[in-house]
Amino acid sequence: MPTVTFEVAEMTMKKATTSISPEAVAQSVLRRGRSGDLTPSEEKAMRMRLGAPPPRTADLEWVARGDDDLAIELLAYEIETYLKLRERAAQRTAPAPTASRAKEKIVRALRRKGPTR
Repeated sequence: MPTVTFEVAEMTMKKATTSISPEAVAQSVLRRGRSGDLTPSEEKAMRMRLGAPPPRTADLEWVARGDDDLAIELLAYEIETYLKLRERAAQRTAPAPTASRAKEKIVRALRRKGPTR
């Protein structure tokens, strides 16, 4: 595996020198998108090593390529998970309003006051 080097930028402000760590530079480069210098396997290894997420536009890998039984099983898991998620969303309803003395007092006062124009 070829070695990958990153240039470290230095900034000077009022006689103070600040340097950026190579890991931070590598993460920002990987966050921006695909690097032309790295092969896909090297880029994947760098992302795993540094904990850099894939770009938002990147396609997800399909694990079960070439294995029909595994593909069917994964699809079944996806469908089952989706149905459970839909069921939970349907069960979630707005909480029932609870009686509050302060709220009742305000409502009574507004009713006594009448409509304002």
